[in-house]
Amino acid sequence: MVFDSLHLAIIIFLAVGLLFPVAPLLMAAVLAPRASGGDLGMPYECGMVPHGRAWSHFGINYYVYALVFIAFDVDVLYLFPVAVFYRDAPGWLPFAELTFFIFFIFLALVYFRAKGIFDWPRRINVRG
Repeated sequence: MVFDSLHLAIIIFLAVGLLFPVAPLLMAAVLAPRASGGDLGMPYECGMVPHGRAWSHFGINYYVYALVFIAFDVDVLYLFPVAVFYRDAPGWLPFAELTFFIFFIFLALVYFRAKGIFDWPRRINVRG
């Protein structure tokens, strides 16, 4: 096997490719300040100093809102490829299907509103 410039380019490419993820890790290990104690062991909760058992005081409403947002965000993302595909489709059937889909998204919103998902509590009782 003859070693030529292509082999050299591949070796250089692999070395640089390995250098990019390894160099920041090594630099962080060597140059990063080493501190312990103080606030480093505390849980971070919205920039506020936690009171009591900080891990149990995070409201479930944040998670519910996040899940509802993700669900409806994904549903809206389905509308983009549908709009591109149905642009050239003949007749009213694509419009009816899209209207049907949006109607069920609207029904989900009405259902969540009726269940009180969107009602934010005025005060969260904290037991500590």
